[in-house]
Amino acid sequence: MGEIIRELRKKRGLSQRALGERIGVSNRAVSKWESGLCRPALGSLAALARVLGVPMERLLPGGTPIGSPSSAIEGEPGMESLFELYRIGRGPSSSHTMGPERAALAFSQKHPDADSFLAILYGSLAKTGRGHGTDRVLVRTLAPKPCEVRFLTDAGVLPHENTMDLFAYRNGQELGHSRVMSVGGGRIVWEGDPTSVPPRVYPLSTFDGIAAVCRAEGLRLWQYAEAIEGDGLFPMLRAVWRAMCECIERGLGASGVLPGGLDVLRRARKLYSRTHIDETPETRENREVCAYAFAVGEENAAGGTVVTAPTCGAAGVLPAVLYYEQKKRGLGEERILRALATGGLVGNLIKTRASISGAECGCQAEIGSACAMAAAALGELFGLGLDEIEYAAEIAIEHHLGLTCDPIGGLVQIPCIERNAVAAMRAKNAVNLSSFLSDSRKLSLDQVIQTMKKTGRDIDPAYRETSEGGLARLGL
Repeated sequence: MGEIIRELRKKRGLSQRALGERIGVSNRAVSKWESGLCRPALGSLAALARVLGVPMERLLPGGTPIGSPSSAIEGEPGMESLFELYRIGRGPSSSHTMGPERAALAFSQKHPDADSFLAILYGSLAKTGRGHGTDRVLVRTLAPKPCEVRFLTDAGVLPHENTMDLFAYRNGQELGHSRVMSVGGGRIVWEGDPTSVPPRVYPLSTFDGIAAVCRAEGLRLWQYAEAIEGDGLFPMLRAVWRAMCECIERGLGASGVLPGGLDVLRRARKLYSRTHIDETPETRENREVCAYAFAVGEENAAGGTVVTAPTCGAAGVLPAVLYYEQKKRGLGEERILRALATGGLVGNLIKTRASISGAECGCQAEIGSACAMAAAALGELFGLGLDEIEYAAEIAIEHHLGLTCDPIGGLVQIPCIERNAVAAMRAKNAVNLSSFLSDSRKLSLDQVIQTMKKTGRDIDPAYRETSEGGLARLGL
């Protein structure tokens, strides 16, 4: 490693002191690294990779020789923080309610002198915005100032399937205009504003690259995340877990009909409390896991507080499996938080290399991603190795490829709530398969993520959260 650092430093014309200043260490530390007296900690290793302009695995023992093509994907862009993945907010849709709510709040703060607003919704926001309540959340967020909401379903080429224009007025005169994209998971991007894109704190964005680091440093995936994110990661995950648990418990205690006009009954409470006289342990496990997933899905559909994992529409999968295992095994919170960090890394890989937006890649991007996150989290909870965790996540995505996003009435109810329960059980099955068969797998997680992205692009727009095809055409 020392020789590689020295050679790369010299190629960039940096002294040991200059390199140390760039990454926040002394020149003596750099000298020790280059002489082989000690090795940089993971955080310093990540900083070295950024400053020297190479994938992090190139700095590791056995890494790619200088001048050779990297084993990682060329142009490794890195990943954003898990703080950008796990968001606590109100449902029913991270892209159709949480994102627009954040955009409206920021836009109103930018134009405090406005006395009225106009929002024009395009693409999936226009086609399913009424069902998701996009218009209602915009009006509520901008109140008491009035906001007119227009739905433009035929707008031609858009920068993203969830695009909207916001206008601010005073005495009928336009004060300002912004275009914003709600790109999934509650995240928004303002057109022409690079500062609206969060920094990429992870230097790697492939599982192969991260696994190489973990093997070289003797780390589990959650330890890699902690080393990159710093001390703030686990307090955030603790708040996330508590919000997940509270959501399940509220959902299990609620009854009645969900809003929206489909007359969908809340069923989590019934599913949780009703048992068979001769119920087997396997049947009980299935019923309870599904009840937890239903509880979150129903809370989301009712506009309650959920955690994007990775989206509102798929928010029930990950908490359902972890809540069940914690209750069944009496697990401490720290083990759950480590599982959340591991699942979050997989969700981050999918978000970075493919998509978590149903409007962009169909429901495979939401439920498929959530299932992969849950499978990876369970893998950590059960103490599986890197290969086994990777295979579990790969199975989870692979068997959701091509899944359409076709919510009836644009509501996150049918088939969305049931899909959370089915995916939770599939995550458990993926882990079971992986624990036996990981040594015979043929595909990598990175390959399947790329396939999911390509498959999503091939899905007809009618099946990408527009309520124009599939089950949505039943119009109950």
